Amino acid sequence: MAERKPIESWLTDMDGVLIHEGVPIPGAAEFVKRLRASGKPFLVLTNNSMYTPRDLHARLNRMGLEVPVEAIWTSALATARFLDGQRPGGTAYVIGEAGLTTALHDIGYVLTDTDPDYVVLGETRTYSFEALTKAIRLISRGARFIATNPDETGPSVEGALPATGSVAALITKATGRAPYFVGKPNPLMMREGLNKIQGHSESSAMIGDRMDTDVLAGMEAGMETVLVLTGVTQPEDVESYPYRPSRVCASIADLLDAI
Repeated sequence: MAERKPIESWLTDMDGVLIHEGVPIPGAAEFVKRLRASGKPFLVLTNNSMYTPRDLHARLNRMGLEVPVEAIWTSALATARFLDGQRPGGTAYVIGEAGLTTALHDIGYVLTDTDPDYVVLGETRTYSFEALTKAIRLISRGARFIATNPDETGPSVEGALPATGSVAALITKATGRAPYFVGKPNPLMMREGLNKIQGHSESSAMIGDRMDTDVLAGMEAGMETVLVLTGVTQPEDVESYPYRPSRVCASIADLLDAI
C-alpha cells in the first residue's frame, strides 16, 4: 500500500466502536480523552437520525464519554446539509424523530404534507401505517424521496429492530421509486464531516465496526480505515469482501497509542 500522511483528524462510528447496547466499550473513554487532549479535530458519527447532537452528548456523557456537541455528526445533520445545498428553503414531509426534524428546521425547511419538495425518511421506533401511506402517495405524486441511511436493522437489547433501509424498501416496492441515501456508506457523509472539521482525506482515518458501511464509506472518501471487532463485522467476515480496511483491531483500546 502507498505510504500515507500521518493522521491529523479522526472520524469514528459510535455504536459498536465506542458503545455497545448502551454500555461503553473498554478503552473508549480513554480514547476520547486522548483525542481531546491532542487538539486534533475529530467527529463521532452515527447513521441513527433519531437524536440531536445535544441528546447524544448527554447520553454519552452519562456513560463517561466526554464528547462535545460540536464533535457529533449524525445522518440527520448530513441529510439537512445535503438538502440545503440542493434546494435551499425547501419543504419536506418527514417521517422521523427530533434529530431529523430539528436539523431540517435549523436550515430553514418547512415541514408539510402539502405538495412537499421531498419525502424524508429517517429512524423512528413508531413507524405508522398512516405516515407510510402518506409518504407513498406524496412520492407517487412527484415528491423526491430521500432517506437518512440504508441500515436495514438496528440493535436493541431484545434483538434486531427494523430500521430505515427496511422501511425504505417497503416504500420503494409501493412506488417504484428508490430513495437517495445520505448516510454511510455514502462517502458524502464522510466528506461533509471532514469539511465540518476542516480535515483532509489523505490525513484522516475512519474507525468503524462494519465493513459494508464504515469501512466502505471511509475508503471511498479516500481515508485510512480501521475496522474494530467489537460490533457487527467478525474476523471471519472480513475476507468475504472485495475491499479491505487499512487496519483491523480487536477494539478501540488498540488505537490509544495512535493518537
